[in-house]
Amino acid sequence: MQFTRKGLKAEGFAGFRPIQNLETMRIPQGTGLFVVVAPENFQARFLTKSTAGVFKKKDPSLPATALADEWVDAADVLYLGKAGPGGKGNRGLRRQIQEFVDFGQGKPPGHWDGRLIWQLAEAGSLAVAWKELPAAQLNSAEAGYHAAFVAEFGRLPFANLKQARTRAGA
Repeated sequence: MQFTRKGLKAEGFAGFRPIQNLETMRIPQGTGLFVVVAPENFQARFLTKSTAGVFKKKDPSLPATALADEWVDAADVLYLGKAGPGGKGNRGLRRQIQEFVDFGQGKPPGHWDGRLIWQLAEAGSLAVAWKELPAAQLNSAEAGYHAAFVAEFGRLPFANLKQARTRAGA
């Protein structure tokens, strides 16, 4: 697996829309995975304070040194997450990505996965891509992509702070 736009497209990811121009009504409603990808020649510049919303009375901002420690040089993929059906079956990619973007605009989130994205200057230029998958495949697919990324880069994508695992703990 190549963690480039070309490699992601070959894996079935679509969209690649900049966050600042994202039209959520064009995102599929089904379950799947989504990635945040840096544009060509993106230079990481960290904001002192995150634009993300406060979660359980906790500020999502990290010191610049902590952000620099998480940065993965030469990686296009900055975050890889999943969008499941939710308890009522009304979630999926469109809703998950919209909530992710809303979080970056200061709205309080239901969780704060990927929060480091919102401490990057010019986060709006980052692109979002998605891949529809059946809900039963999400956990193993996410874990597989995380493991492949770690195998290639020696660590998780920048904004993934926890490695996904299959339910069996593999």
